[in-house]
Amino acid sequence: MDIGTITLLILASMATLLMLGVPLAFVSGAIAVVLTVSQFGLNSLFIVGSRTVDFIDSFALIAVPMFVIMASFLEKSGVARELYRALHVWAGSLRGGIGVVTTFVAVILGATTGIIGGEIVLLGLIALPQMLRLGYDKKLAIGIVTAGGSLGTMIPPSIILIFYGLTAEVNISQLFLATLMPGLMLASFYVIYVLARCGFNPAMGPALSLEEQAMPLREKLTLFKGVALPVAVAGGVLFSIYAGLASITESAALGAFGAGVAAWVRGTLTLTMIREVLIQAMRTCGMVFWLVFGTNALIGVYNLMGGIDFASDMLSGVSDNPTVILAVMVGVFILLGFFIDWIGILFLTMPIFLPVLNSLGYDPLWFGIVFNLSMQIAYLTPPFGPACFYLKGAAPEGVTLQDIFAAQWPFIGLQILALMIVLAWPDLTLWLPRLVYGGG
Repeated sequence: MDIGTITLLILASMATLLMLGVPLAFVSGAIAVVLTVSQFGLNSLFIVGSRTVDFIDSFALIAVPMFVIMASFLEKSGVARELYRALHVWAGSLRGGIGVVTTFVAVILGATTGIIGGEIVLLGLIALPQMLRLGYDKKLAIGIVTAGGSLGTMIPPSIILIFYGLTAEVNISQLFLATLMPGLMLASFYVIYVLARCGFNPAMGPALSLEEQAMPLREKLTLFKGVALPVAVAGGVLFSIYAGLASITESAALGAFGAGVAAWVRGTLTLTMIREVLIQAMRTCGMVFWLVFGTNALIGVYNLMGGIDFASDMLSGVSDNPTVILAVMVGVFILLGFFIDWIGILFLTMPIFLPVLNSLGYDPLWFGIVFNLSMQIAYLTPPFGPACFYLKGAAPEGVTLQDIFAAQWPFIGLQILALMIVLAWPDLTLWLPRLVYGGG
């Protein structure tokens, strides 16, 4: 059987099993095992295991559970709730001010978590009821939470970029620097959009009540006391990475320890919290790593069969214009985002795309940010739209899944605009890594 036919069978099998509700990790793993046995014999199953061992034998991978533990400590110690309370009273009489504060809090939470699920749930529990209570337009409020919460992967530390860096063999610290400006740019787009909508139609985002606006300055400043140490922990982690004082793994471990200390200082650290933090870390990492194992094994077997070369040649044959090929890659990212999670998209596409990308002369550091921005779009687009389902689990009564999906389109448009800017102007992502690390 030729490789083209095998490729079609793999795609058909994946589509069928995913539609039946089988998790992607087991879909890709099962197909990898069947391919190995059918093509190379039963004694060749060690290929699947060796692919897994080769990938997990990376010291940098330890950063993933460490960052998850840091995020869990900060989440369960009540930092997000106090941070939102400390900032929202400064919105004053600004129309749409609470929406702006929510976006700002999302950026800060992104710097402490790097995982969108927990961030959207937190904002859904804290910010969404507050905006609805004030009379915000329901769709605007929902969109602020889902789009803002998804910024967690654009603001370092980002779990997506850790896995991309390991896959593409790109310096993770440089990836963190490269995503900073596009992430802040996207956040600023959300802020401008909210202020513009509420400016033209004040009823969409009313200001705070007069009572809240009248809070004394001393009391407003006091609200920051409880969040100063946790925010300092996140800032210290990023500073240690960028200043070259510690590796990604070392900084992540220090962040996890520092977040635990911050919870202890705040008086919220208990044995129950530690247990919940460790269970959450194991569940999150277990889910991600099983996806990695399955897709990585499938790509390994497919590569041995000559599939990567076949797919790369087919992609290169699309056009002689590098811009068209790049557009096709981005289109594939967005299309796959309708159906599967980022980790599956990453490991299914990068072994095919990266060799082509290098042959065309594109910078893999920049391409990592293009991928990350593409995943921002995937988080919000139905029918998969993970951000929408995260929020549905935490949304107040009366907020339907239809409401949530309908609220995403303006923010998807802003994400597409940000993606087009990064595609047209690569220096937006590259100038900061070059400034810090040098290079042309």
